[in-house]
Amino acid sequence: MTRFHRVAVLALEGVYPFELGIPSRVLGAAPGRYEVATCTVDGRPVRGNADFSITVEHGPEILATADTVVIPSVDMARVSREPSPAVREALAAVAPGTRLVSICTGAFVLAGAGLLDGRPATTHWRLADVFRSWYPAVDLDADVLFVDDGDVLTSAGAAAGVDLCLHLVRRDHGSEVANAAARAAWSRRGGTVVRPSTSNGRCPRTRATARPPPGSGLWSASTSRSPSRSWPATPA
Repeated sequence: MTRFHRVAVLALEGVYPFELGIPSRVLGAAPGRYEVATCTVDGRPVRGNADFSITVEHGPEILATADTVVIPSVDMARVSREPSPAVREALAAVAPGTRLVSICTGAFVLAGAGLLDGRPATTHWRLADVFRSWYPAVDLDADVLFVDDGDVLTSAGAAAGVDLCLHLVRRDHGSEVANAAARAAWSRRGGTVVRPSTSNGRCPRTRATARPPPGSGLWSASTSRSPSRSWPATPA
């Protein structure tokens, strides 16, 4: 029996395929530590921003038992200031204390649901003015790759989602595991891939909080079963 940290990736209409695959690609390169599953708000396929649809194996029920929920970026043509009732209902199913992560425009979804009010966050720098006008209660910093505010983390543009997911691995399991994951994912050779946070707050920005350590809920899963197939078993 191996213990996994459960990660639910919520694919919304207009999702960017590259960003949708980042959590599975990066976290999956740290074997035996994460179980990544993708869902939609109703379990049905969604249309990506490219010329194909995306079929998933799960519906919103997996959000309730996730340790981390990731919202990948979506085409701004599909983004509104307030999420649809279906998206709000799905996010409402996320258990209190669950770690929330957004990639690029995924921050608009979290902010629209009121989950970033009074907190630091980032998104794609080109959308900073729109974001600030829509969500003035959010402390937006558009000049960083990602923001770590304890149980809520947000990244800037697409590639910054890779940096953020590697940061999650480093935060959860240390730099050695994160560097091994980076090399495994991209067959890199050479020196350090993931470095500790810089002190000038530019890349990334972090903020110490008094909140309990996020993502601490772990569960048992059989190593003989595919992680994507073993969900949504309820943890004992």
